[in-house]
Parts: sequence; C-alpha cells; structure tokens
Amino acid sequence: MRAPTAWILISALLAAPSALGADGDGAVARGKYVFDAANCGVCHTDTANQGAPLAGGRRLETPFGVFYSPNITPDAATGIGTWSDGDFIAALRHGRAPDGSHLFPVFPYPSYTRMSDADMADLKAYLFSLPPVARENRPHEVRAPFGWRFLIAGWKALFFTPGPFRPDAAHDDKWNRGAYLATALGHCGECHTPRNAFGATQADRTLAGTIEGPDGGSVPNITPDKETGIGGWSEDDIDTLLTLGMTPDGDFVGGGMGEVVSNSTAKLTPADRTALAAYLKSLPAISNKVARKPAK
Repeated sequence: MRAPTAWILISALLAAPSALGADGDGAVARGKYVFDAANCGVCHTDTANQGAPLAGGRRLETPFGVFYSPNITPDAATGIGTWSDGDFIAALRHGRAPDGSHLFPVFPYPSYTRMSDADMADLKAYLFSLPPVARENRPHEVRAPFGWRFLIAGWKALFFTPGPFRPDAAHDDKWNRGAYLATALGHCGECHTPRNAFGATQADRTLAGTIEGPDGGSVPNITPDKETGIGGWSEDDIDTLLTLGMTPDGDFVGGGMGEVVSNSTAKLTPADRTALAAYLKSLPAISNKVARKPAK
C-alpha cells in the first residue's frame, strides 16, 4: 500500500507547479482585463513624447500645478518591481506608498479604493508580467502648500472613505456590475464630476460634468438629464459611444474621452458595456449645462 501512496504524493507534487502556473496565467489574463477597464495605460504612458508603455511621465495639468505620472513597470530601481502585494493594495485602497507617504489624489485612489481585493491582485499579476523599463520618475511641479504630502492626511480625513464596493441589495447583478465599473474600475466620476476648492469631487453633483476637467478642458454631463445630459440617449446609444466613440448625432468623441474609448471601454465585454449603460441611465438626473472648453 505504501508504494501507490508514495507515487500519488510524488505525482501531486510534480503536478503542483503546472497547476500554480495555470492559475498564474489566469490571474494575468484577468489582470489584463482589469488593466483595460481601469484605463491604466493612458495615464501612465507619455504618448506625446513616444514614451515606453507604463514608464510614466505623462503631463497632467491641474488647478494646483502639473503632475507627472509615475513608472508602474516592474523595474526594481525606478518602477514598482519591489512592491509586495500589500504595498500594491495599500496604494489602491488607501492611497499610501510603500514608505508610508500619502499619494496625491490625482492618482484616482478615491475610486480605485472600491476595487475588490481579487481585481487588485490580478492587476498586479498582469503588471508584473510585463517588461521592466528603467525610467526615473519626473518630479511634480506643484506650488506650495499643495505639494506638501503630509497635508494629504487632512484631505483624506475630510474627503476620502476607503473600502471596497459593496453591492446594493436593492438592485440586480447587472446594475451592481455597472456601478462597480463606473465607480471603481472606470472611475468615471474622477473626470465627469465637479470638484470643490480642495480638489475633492462634489458628491451631490456626481457625473454632472465640469468646465475644469483634465488639463483644464470641459467634461460633459453624463447624468440622464434630458436637457443637459444624456437623458435622451438609449442604452444602445451609450453602448455605441463606449464601443466606437460615436454619439447619437453622428459626432465622434476626441481628446481624453477618445483615449478612454479606444484603450478601455471598447475592450469591455458587451455584457459589461450594457451593465455600465444601464447603471448610468438609472442615476438621478442633474441639470448642468457644460460649455465646451478644449483642454490645454
């Protein structure tokens, strides 16, 4: 009896690495989907200057100064190659760097905090499967006191509530999936919601649009208000925009939203785009006419 038992144990041990490898491959594949849904590539790649993918350096103008996205490749010296799983989750969930310092909320952790632990882990697996790129991070150009990191602790106390998305039992799975995509992965409110004087989004005007969007450009109202938002759009209209970038009147989005469509929403599954459209159509309508203003 001992020989067959030993053989079973040896076989199990020999099979273990391939099983772990398969799980790892699954995590990378799932992480790629999370990566696309969260639109990480656009912000962390300096496409204007032909920068390497995810090596950082993209310039983002804000009312508080200019921020440059960091290198998130797995380079040990200049990227996130030495980050543990705990470090990675702390950055997304709590807006904290591995050294304990606060991250500026220009990194949308106020939305990413709602991601599930599983999606965060899969995202890390995907990022760490990519080639490392050695590129030093460029210092931000933010005037005092807005560039003082220790003040972010007070900002968080006032405006930041960490924690994962919790499904709403009053709604079905489709609605909750759409809510998760909009408020966590897709972080739609980071661009489409007006901000107060401290740079925090105004909860009572969620997704109502603003004339002070990324790089100073305007961002439209995407609440279902019929006069100033997307209240006249069907769910199919929203799906078409998320897939092709085309609005119901035949126009095509450009600028930042054009990048979001091509790099993110067009890569979602049809079911996820449908869920996102259903969620947006269910929200309270907010009247807010946003004048068109090009980004700098």
